[in-house]
Amino acid sequence: MLVNLKEILAPARRGKYAVGHFNTITLEMARAVIMAAKEQGMPVILAFDEQLAEVCPMDEFLSFTLPMAQNAEVPVAVHYDHGRSFDGCVRALKAGFTSVDYDCSEENFEDNVRKVAELTRIAHALGASVEAELGHVPDASELTGELDEDGFTLPDEAREYVKMTHIDALSIAVGTARGSYISQPRVDFDRIRAISEAADIPLTLHGGSGLSENAFRKAIASGVSKINILTDLNIAAAQGVIQAVSSGASTMTEIIPYMIYSVKVQAAEKIRLFKG
Repeated sequence: MLVNLKEILAPARRGKYAVGHFNTITLEMARAVIMAAKEQGMPVILAFDEQLAEVCPMDEFLSFTLPMAQNAEVPVAVHYDHGRSFDGCVRALKAGFTSVDYDCSEENFEDNVRKVAELTRIAHALGASVEAELGHVPDASELTGELDEDGFTLPDEAREYVKMTHIDALSIAVGTARGSYISQPRVDFDRIRAISEAADIPLTLHGGSGLSENAFRKAIASGVSKINILTDLNIAAAQGVIQAVSSGASTMTEIIPYMIYSVKVQAAEKIRLFKG
């Protein structure tokens, strides 16, 4: 069942669970994620990252994810992740994405609000949802091991931002990072709770790959309703291929089942954890 982001995140916030957002750059990865979601009886988000377009072009991504989502037995949102330009996000909406993440986090507050509010107006008119970002989520290589609050999302700003943009979900900066962690990041769970109370909409945690189970549970209990996973799923797909070759597989028809199984196991572990 193809849905937008609001349709699955609003119930998640009320039910105090999180929906898994998985960047799937191949048909096999998308199939595995939907299989895992079906087994767990949970909604799921298939995401395209604008920065991975050279690996999987947008039109190609939609060619396999939209039919899969439409035919799935669980709710599936097809999400355009980290859209950096207004025109790119509009193209994504017209192409069929049911939600977009318009990332204006590097803009000043006023420009961020202005640009996101305009896109939200268009998206809502098309029946789609908008996620936007407030604060800076760094690359894992930028972490120092200390709780550096520079660039973190401020609760009062989050309240005003949501009121002025009318977005459906807010991506926050609270200590996580994108990529592979060298050590566990220090996440500000008190800040998550404060933002959740102030913004009063579903919150998104970027940089979910590599977090501990305890960190996931505390983040969800604090108000996170959507968790982004790319690195862990990407590694799982590669490990499936490595295992297949190590087992003597020499053709793609032999390799693909290993890849699907490895990704499905990884996705199922996350979905099971996120649903509590």
